[in-house]
Amino acid sequence: MKRTLSLLAAIVMLISVFAVPASAELAYAEGTVLRMATGYNSAKTGLFFDAETAGEGVTLADGKTYLTGDLKPTWVEVQNVLGVVFENQYQGNSAAKEFDFWKDRLDEVDMLSGTAAKLSEYGEAGSIVNIAEYLDQMPNFKAYLDQNPIVRLSITGNTDTGAIYFSPYFDGVNDIERMPLMRVDWVQKLLDGEGAFAADASNKLAAAVYTPYMPTAGAVEVDVVNLEGTAVEKVTKNYDVAGNIVEKMNAAGELDGVAAVNMLRTYIDEAYNGYYGTTRSNLFVGQNAALDADELVALLRCVVANPQTLNGTDSVQGLFSREDDNNQRRVDMFRFAGTLFGVRGLESRQDYLWIDADGFLRDARQELDAYNAMAKMNEMVQEGLISKAFVETAKESTATYLENDLGFMHYDYNQTQTVYNETKLQDGEKYMAVMVPVAKWYDGTSEDGVFMRFTESWRSVKTDGWGISVKGVEGNPDKLNAALSLIDYAYSPEGMILMSYGPDAFIKKNDDGSYVTFNFNGTEMPVIADATYAELWEKASGNYTNYARMYLGSTLSFAKSQAFEYQCTHDVGKEGAGKISIAIGLGTIKHPELAVTENSWYTSVPTVLPNDKNENETLKSYSSLAEMFNAAKGGANAFVDIIAAGFAAEGMFSAEEAVETVAGTMNGADYLFLKQEAFDRLLTYYDALNK
Repeated sequence: MKRTLSLLAAIVMLISVFAVPASAELAYAEGTVLRMATGYNSAKTGLFFDAETAGEGVTLADGKTYLTGDLKPTWVEVQNVLGVVFENQYQGNSAAKEFDFWKDRLDEVDMLSGTAAKLSEYGEAGSIVNIAEYLDQMPNFKAYLDQNPIVRLSITGNTDTGAIYFSPYFDGVNDIERMPLMRVDWVQKLLDGEGAFAADASNKLAAAVYTPYMPTAGAVEVDVVNLEGTAVEKVTKNYDVAGNIVEKMNAAGELDGVAAVNMLRTYIDEAYNGYYGTTRSNLFVGQNAALDADELVALLRCVVANPQTLNGTDSVQGLFSREDDNNQRRVDMFRFAGTLFGVRGLESRQDYLWIDADGFLRDARQELDAYNAMAKMNEMVQEGLISKAFVETAKESTATYLENDLGFMHYDYNQTQTVYNETKLQDGEKYMAVMVPVAKWYDGTSEDGVFMRFTESWRSVKTDGWGISVKGVEGNPDKLNAALSLIDYAYSPEGMILMSYGPDAFIKKNDDGSYVTFNFNGTEMPVIADATYAELWEKASGNYTNYARMYLGSTLSFAKSQAFEYQCTHDVGKEGAGKISIAIGLGTIKHPELAVTENSWYTSVPTVLPNDKNENETLKSYSSLAEMFNAAKGGANAFVDIIAAGFAAEGMFSAEEAVETVAGTMNGADYLFLKQEAFDRLLTYYDALNK
């Protein structure tokens, strides 16, 4: 059966669904208390103000002063609208740790944060309320799922009953998430202009270790957006004329920074037959960029060998992660490896799973290509192209890399990182998102693979959510109905605005009291008040997400629109993201679809798969697999370790041994079998829903 159902952007609901009053069947007593163990990752980002954020009292743009222990503005509004009283039980943890804290004390809380997998697992065990049983009494949430059935597919915990055990959280939807970011001014300084590059001083390149990923002969044709951003055109990487830049650098022997830059300049001129002219930097940072892994390595070599030109010192770091002493950020390095070397599953919505062109689930932890990509990254480490802080985390922190001109690029969120153009960088310095690189992807359309751009970093249902505790609300229909009403309200049009923007006092109004709006991705969305914008910079240095979570109490769960964040994005951030958006719109950057697609390689893996209670118990016993590939702040990750120190870091000698260890000793093959069983059931359920 052909399955093709596109997922509409979540925000379309704001104009396509009218608010529906809460059903009388969800009636509850005024003042019903809900004990909330809900928040986002820390005490600062809960429903209530913590002591550090509130201090002696914090006055916000609504003119009100909030003290420690006070509800944040968003939740004051929810409390007023719903007529409930929120009691703070949040311990200030990540979703996983918060759930673990309460899992044996569920009678003490009514709603709690958790990972989608944990909430579904405990739901199957009877500990979390099945929201699906009440959908007919939740008109807003039901309408949302009816218009976005693939979302329902992503949150279904049992295909026999259609059970849903958590309210989905969207940090934006159907849009790119992480992007490569570069010091554009550095690329321009090295590559642009007439004549040869010259410098008074440069460093020697380290001994070559990295070997070519791209071809060394022949030609590769790729689609790019033209420089004007109006149409698609083809460019050719002609290796017969120019050779492979990495192979040429490796064969040249000892090179200094000046010679390396001139070699890269010549390669760009010859390989692209003068396409980039004297603005060679556009290969990497232009709307018509066509960079690949080898070209990026050549550029990184030029960067680290020319600190005297770039920052006036004798040292600069190439590729780094935002916090090289934080595993939650270090894992972005292997995510970027997937984009560079054409590996699926490294930015999956669930574990490391992806779907191949034959419709079968695959696990990146059991794929040779994934470990080969980590080995390529380790070659870059050996050449000093990845930051010392990533390799030796105790030695230094990357927190001041950008403001001190010490780091060149990383892979991260656009808004939060390009804000440094305002707060940390000097005039003429520019840190910007750049185009997704070209790699060879095996999407099933060619046995030899396809050279194209693809990003797996695509916004969908996030891996965290909120659930309702069975023991917490058991025997108390007021609590149950109030908790269900909260979820339903969050998916109403006004609720979705509130959960993104905060209350009306933080939104700009016309004289008649209506919202001032702007067009965002084809939808009219509210404009934030001037006082809100000023406060955002004053209290959070322009970081929208931190401001919203710490001060407004919004964007903690449910459906977050990117419209507020876009308004707070620095002009440089808008420029880079705009180029990527044009490329996505014109089809030169492909991505997973929030749909069950005809070519299943492009189907986004659901955030949850409906394993039953017994299967979940078995999956829990594979704890060593989860621990070995942990993405949490305090965890450790084998992919990260292999990048930093090679296979020896995991007591292995090769990619083949790594695959065998994970599949066998770590129960990876058994894990994948159980996930496949659940996925098959989900597809059957999907077909039945759409007959």
